[in-house]
Amino acid sequence: MKGAAGPSDEDAAVWCEAGWYEGSIRERIRLTVDSAGRVTAAVTGREAEPGDLVLPGVVVPAAANAHSHAFHRILRGRTHTAGDFWSWREQMYSAAGALTPELYEQLATAVFAEMVVSGYASVAEFHYVHHAPDGSAYPNHGMELALARAAVAAGIRLTLLDTCYLSGGFGADGVGTPLDARQQRFGDADADAWLERLASLQAAVGERFDPEQVRVGAALHSVRAVPEAALARIAQRLPAGIPLHIHLSEQPQENADCLAATGLTPTGLLHRHGLLGPRLSVVHATHLTDADIALLGEAGATAVFCPTTEADLADGLGRATDLRNAGVALALGSDQHAVVDPWLEMRALEYGERLRTGRRGALAPSDLHFAASDAGARAQGRTAPGLEPGKACDLMAVDPHSLRTAGSRPDQLAFSATAADVTAVVVGGRLRARNGSHTLLGNPAALLREAIAAVDSAAAPVHEPRLEGTRRP
Repeated sequence: MKGAAGPSDEDAAVWCEAGWYEGSIRERIRLTVDSAGRVTAAVTGREAEPGDLVLPGVVVPAAANAHSHAFHRILRGRTHTAGDFWSWREQMYSAAGALTPELYEQLATAVFAEMVVSGYASVAEFHYVHHAPDGSAYPNHGMELALARAAVAAGIRLTLLDTCYLSGGFGADGVGTPLDARQQRFGDADADAWLERLASLQAAVGERFDPEQVRVGAALHSVRAVPEAALARIAQRLPAGIPLHIHLSEQPQENADCLAATGLTPTGLLHRHGLLGPRLSVVHATHLTDADIALLGEAGATAVFCPTTEADLADGLGRATDLRNAGVALALGSDQHAVVDPWLEMRALEYGERLRTGRRGALAPSDLHFAASDAGARAQGRTAPGLEPGKACDLMAVDPHSLRTAGSRPDQLAFSATAADVTAVVVGGRLRARNGSHTLLGNPAALLREAIAAVDSAAAPVHEPRLEGTRRP
């Protein structure tokens, strides 16, 4: 199953009618792409040659999705009318309870295909549905390899963030409270058991997949789900050189509980155990203190904002420009997939800052494209996408003359385009989508309908009534 991620055994060429090149929009750009899918040369003002992959419109780096939970896609259109994060979480648990490796592969294939046609070339999948509902292990990393196969089928680069999830909340003496029945499939016996499973998964993925296609990273679900004693152990044993992600300060209650249990904020707790650093990506980072922001900036960490999810769940507005000014890279994720649209995530990042600060233009279009592509790739430990030599040839072309974009300046498409305007997506020099259709899988909407119906059928006897409710237990 291991295969090359590049276009072929020989160099290929991609011609862009116009594109985002070296910080500005340039015209008629011809790219040479090697067998590994990297741009080796770029010349502006050139015409296309026979055999070139021709991309009309305006070409920009493809998006790198820095935070995804693929199975949350089931909840779109079902959980938006009332309640809060905690009531939404109850419905999420119901969806998770129905998954098997076979169902998850089907669903993730559809979700990843939706990402590709929308402009994403890579995704960091924050994965914690490891085991069967009773907590017993699937043989041979069944759930994890199902996600890897789904990514290969969809042609998206996957960083599989295997997630440590050990407790249901803060407890005494740094131990944490036991997982409840719905969380059993997320957990491992302890930090060492998770580290051993992570190492085994790295070996299994390395044997089966090209790392340009699928690679393994690590995640800690949150400080409430990984007790302090486990954080200390993980800090000692976590392999060097792999990305590390964590949900951080998404909710005020998490901060209050962490302060009560440890005397520190979640960021301060990570700092105590030496877990802050350039490989760390903190997801949401919505409710931070000034001291938290300074620590993250000094560490050179990345903050992954998921603006459409944070708005849907009423999480609040994070301090994006304060983080950026402190030295934290800003990346973007689609999280629960209430929306799969990198253009809307970019726009919502800047609009959130406008609402928070009362000022316009804190994040320029170049900043938004960087967050959507370069910083997201960095969060995955991957080469940044783009048109310049040395970058991954991961691109999306946009129609600048659509109903939404007509009249837009090409360098301001971040404020007018949507995924509906994406006319082509290239991953590693290969065309993966054209006009909303996946080149290998066809219409993702049909795949999604079938996959969601299959999960609903499996969940219906127990879980479907709960998906309709929003009451907090």
